[in-house]
Order: sequence, then C-alpha cells, then structure tokens
Amino acid sequence: MKLGFRNKIYLGILSLLLIQGLVVFFWVSHVMKESILAEIKNRGITIGRNLSARMVEPLLAMDFLRMKVLVDETVQLGDDIFYAFVLDRNGTPLVYTFKHGFPTELKTVNWVSDHKKGSMKLLDTGEHLIYDYAVPVIIHGNRLGTMRLGLFRTRAEKAVNKILISALVTILFAIFAAGVVGTLLLNPVTESIKKLYASSEQALRGNLDARTAPMLKKNCWDIMQCHQNECPAYKNYHHRCWYLAGTLCPTCVEGEYAKKIDSCQQCKVYKQCSGDEIQSLAESFDAMTLSLKGNLTDLRDTEGVLSEQKALLQTILDAIPDFISLQDHEGRYVSVNEAFCKMLNKNKTDIVGQKNSNLFLKNRAVLYDQEDKQVLDTRRPLVKENKVGGSKGIKWLHVVKISVLEANHGKMGIVCSGRDITQLKAVQEQLAHAQKMESVGRLAAGVAHEINTPLGIILGYSQLLQEELEPNSQSHEDVATIVKQTKNCSRIVADLLSFSRSSESHISEFNMNEAIEEVIGMVEHTFGLNHVIVKREYHKHPLWVKGDKEKLKQVVINLLNNSFDAIQKDGVIRVTTDGRRENEIKISISDSGCGIPKENINKIFEPFYTTKGPDKGTGLGLSVTFGIIKEHKGSIKVYSPGLSGRKEEGGTQFIVTLPAHLNGKKGEINGENSRIG
Repeated sequence: MKLGFRNKIYLGILSLLLIQGLVVFFWVSHVMKESILAEIKNRGITIGRNLSARMVEPLLAMDFLRMKVLVDETVQLGDDIFYAFVLDRNGTPLVYTFKHGFPTELKTVNWVSDHKKGSMKLLDTGEHLIYDYAVPVIIHGNRLGTMRLGLFRTRAEKAVNKILISALVTILFAIFAAGVVGTLLLNPVTESIKKLYASSEQALRGNLDARTAPMLKKNCWDIMQCHQNECPAYKNYHHRCWYLAGTLCPTCVEGEYAKKIDSCQQCKVYKQCSGDEIQSLAESFDAMTLSLKGNLTDLRDTEGVLSEQKALLQTILDAIPDFISLQDHEGRYVSVNEAFCKMLNKNKTDIVGQKNSNLFLKNRAVLYDQEDKQVLDTRRPLVKENKVGGSKGIKWLHVVKISVLEANHGKMGIVCSGRDITQLKAVQEQLAHAQKMESVGRLAAGVAHEINTPLGIILGYSQLLQEELEPNSQSHEDVATIVKQTKNCSRIVADLLSFSRSSESHISEFNMNEAIEEVIGMVEHTFGLNHVIVKREYHKHPLWVKGDKEKLKQVVINLLNNSFDAIQKDGVIRVTTDGRRENEIKISISDSGCGIPKENINKIFEPFYTTKGPDKGTGLGLSVTFGIIKEHKGSIKVYSPGLSGRKEEGGTQFIVTLPAHLNGKKGEINGENSRIG
C-alpha cells in the first residue's frame, strides 16, 4: 500500500526528530545565544548608521524638531532600544529621549573618533546591561556631531534563555508531537492547494478578485526603501512586483512578465520574496486573474464607449430632419433614423433587417434595387430627385446614395440620405410666377401709359360729336356706345396703373365702422335696384384703424362689388365687424351668391384672373385688394360655399383682418379701455 502525501511528511518529521534531537539542542543553544547577541550588536550599528545618515540634514539646518522626531521614531522601533540622543561637535546634547533629564555622565563614556565608522561599549547601570553605540555624523569630511544609541543586553539574554528553555521543551516533546508538527507542516501546503482550487473555481464563475498567494512579511517597497506612489507595485499587497508591468525600479525592464522576468530573477526582492513551487503557482494564478480582469475591464470600457457613441450617433441622426438609412451589401437595412421611419410610417424594428421588396411597392422596389446595384458596382454617388405620390399628395424628394465600406466584413454598403423639397419646389414655382407677374406689371404699366392718351382723345371727340347729333338718332346712339366703351377702356387702364405701381398713401386714424358705412351708403341704392339687400352687424364700440382710409374703402367697395356680381339679383350681402380680440379687428363680407368652385379658390387673387364675362371685369380688383391689405399688414381669407351658416346666404365669405390702433383722444381699442405699456 502506497503512503499518502501526508503520511510521508509525518515519517520524515519523526525521523529528523529522532536523529537530530539531542545534537541540535546543545549546538543550537550555543549558536543561538551568540547569534542573537551578534544580531543585537549589528542591529544597533545599523540603526545608528542609518540614523546618523538621516541626521545630517537636520544638523546642518539645526532643525531640532526634526532631530527630535528622528530619535523618537528610532526608540519606537523596538522594546530593546533604551535611548537615543545627538551631540554636537563639542559634545553638547542637542536632542534626547530621556524623560527625566539627560544623564551627563553618558556624554563621555563612549567616544568615537572622526576616522572610525562607529564605537560600541557595554555599560552597566546596576539594573541593566546596555550596549552603547556611538556613530559620528560626518559630511564631506566635516564632523557635525555624534549619534548615540543604547540597546538592552539584559532583555536579549532573557530572550535567549527563554528560547533555550523552549527549545529544550520542544525537543523533549518533539517525538510525541510529531503528528502535530507534521500536521502543522503539511497544512500550509494542503491549504495552499485547496485555496488555489477554490480560487480557480471562483475565476470560472467570473470572480477574478479571488486571492491565492499568501501575504508577504516584507514587501518590495520595504526592501528597496521605495516610496514612489505612482509605481503599480507600491502598496500592492496581493501581487508580486515581477508580475506587474510598468514598475519603476531602476533595474526593471519595461514590458510584461515575459520580458522582465529574467532581470527580475536577479533582483534581491525576487530572491527574498519568491517562494516554493506552490507559492509560485499561486502567485502566477493571481497574476493571470489580474491580467484577465484588466483585459475584461478594457473590453467593457470599450464596449461602453461604443454603446455611448452609437446612442449619441443615433440621437444625432434622429434629430436630423433629413431621412437617412444604411444598407449592407445585400440590400438589407442595417440602421435608419426617425425621419426615415416617419416617411414609411413604420417602426424602426419593422425596417431593420428588411429589403426594399419588403418595404416598397414592386415597381419602386425594383427601381431602388437597380440604383443600389449601380452604386455598389460603380462606387459613384447617385444624386436624383424623386416625385412621389401618396395619400397626402405629391412630394418631391432629393436623394443621395453613396457606397461605403463595411468595417466588419470589408464589403460595400450604401448610405442613403434625402430630404423633402416639396416646399422648395413650391417656392421656386412661386418665384417664377412672381417674376412673370413682375414682367406683366411692367408691361401693363407701359401699355397703360401708351393707351391712355389716345383714349382721352377718342373720348373727348366722341363726347363733342355726341353733343352735335340729334338725341334720338341712330348716330347719337352709336356715338354713345363709343363713349361708353371708351370709358370702359379708361377704367381698365386705371386698374392696370393701380396694379402696376403704388400710389402715395395718406395715413390717418379713423373708425373702420364709419368708413364701411360711407361705402355702403354709396352703393346701397344701386344694389337695391336689383333687390340686393345689405345687412350690417357692426361692433358696438368704434374700431380704430391707422392707415389710408381711401384705400381701405376701395377694399370694401371691391369686395361688395364682387358679392353683388355673384348675386346679380334678389340676394343678401352681410357685413360684420368684430373687435373682441386684442389689437385686431375683423371685417366679414358674405353673400348669398353662386359661390366659387373649389379648384378656383386659390386663383382669385392672381392678376387678370376673373370668371366674369368679357365686359364685366378686368381680373384686377381682388389683386389690388390683396395688395392694399398686405400694405396695411393685414390678411384676407376666403371661404366658399356657404360658411355663413344660413341657407339663404350660402355663397362666398371674405374675412379681412387688420391691426387695431389706439386712438389718442379716446384711448380705446376694440371698445375696451387700454394703455400702451
């Protein structure tokens, strides 16, 4: 039957105890005493030299506080240190650790010359034997003073005696305690193996902070007397310095473990701190988990940064009004922004991973696939304008497609960006129309000036000729027709001039209700001949307006004439004013006429547009009206048919909105007391 690892250890310990028991006792007793005493002596010399070296700077600066701190710290290093004090070059005590005054006889009992490194004497105080050490404090050959240190010998001898008694007792009971000793010797090994196994299990479960290697009694910063806080090994109790990268020792080689281990094996720290194979295995395991933890931390940090960047990029893309999409080399959508989703009226999850054939109609999907293939094959950008029809009408889209290289697969993908340019197209059309109307206006002005003079001559001679003819003759009626038509031409020319140029305005403050009543008073009789009634509903308070009264009266006349022409006979025109909203008045003129077709509602304010007969209108009345209202910073809207709510008045309604004005004398706006603030 083979012996186990633990039993082998037991037998080995028992054999050693039987063979070496007595020999070791007598030899150890002598050697131990001498060694301890020698160690005490060496320790005293070492402490004295170190202290003298550290005392140079305070002596030069005569920094008594620092000298006091140094000697106090020295005494606190161990119970065997009795005293420490410093003498200057004349032998005068500077600082000391005696609590009841300095014993003057100590100054001369141990003196050391300048050329010696130190002196030791054994002193008998009657109660204790003291090793007194004297070390000169010298810098550049100049003696600054003397460092004195006292260590107890009596305590050391007592310690030696106790150790000898303990050794004797240990040897006497060694055989009987072989099992215990074997267990004590074996337990660290078995515990280390168990701890290593437990740490490996923890690492497998994801806990990389498990520690396996034992704590060192003396660390690298203690051995090297290093205090570099920035060194990764400083105050790191769980990892050995030779496993750490970036250590700051002068002998360290830069790099990881594989590069620096050869130089570290020659370092005294490695020689003092490295252990057996089990300890080395535990230390290697800790270094491995540390490296893994660092790599995992870097990966998590990188993943976090990438996630943040991705979220930030997506936020930016979603905030852009242009629609943007990214497709892979197979045409699948990889990423889209919010505008793209709104354009398709789908969620992002419904789009990502799909192809054009799953998102668009068949013909359009085929077209988009052909365009994508062309961009991928030629690697040239595609810029185009798409005319797209939908439930909300026709839209114009400006689209750009660019090929990009996919980072993961090294294959080409496509970035598509576009924007809705429907309004831009409309603005372009309006601009072109405005330019055309500007040209028409200039032409109209020129034509009007050229025609006005001959019309005046024709009218003058016609009227003269009419006076000379018999009133009831056919010639008189023919000339009357010429006069009538000439006046119509003059009126058309006047409208053209009014449309093509701005006449001088006469600004004043007036009550809009009174101005409207003046206009109605002029036309009411004429309208009444055709049984057209004008109904008034004025606001109960004056509506003060600042502007050109005659021009605004012309607006009312034009709108009333339009309503009368739409009714022709037997109807109602309703005029309403309202000033309930602050700083704003409204004028509503509605009729019970035939109304305006829906397709013509947006054309009525265009110059020369009219639905009347050839001899009944020039198409400039509403254009002039629109211009006057805009000049007064107002607005005009038209509703047709039947917005008045009354069946007998189901024609057209014009609503004019003008800014109200504060009358300086009456201090009223829209009938309410107000003030400007």
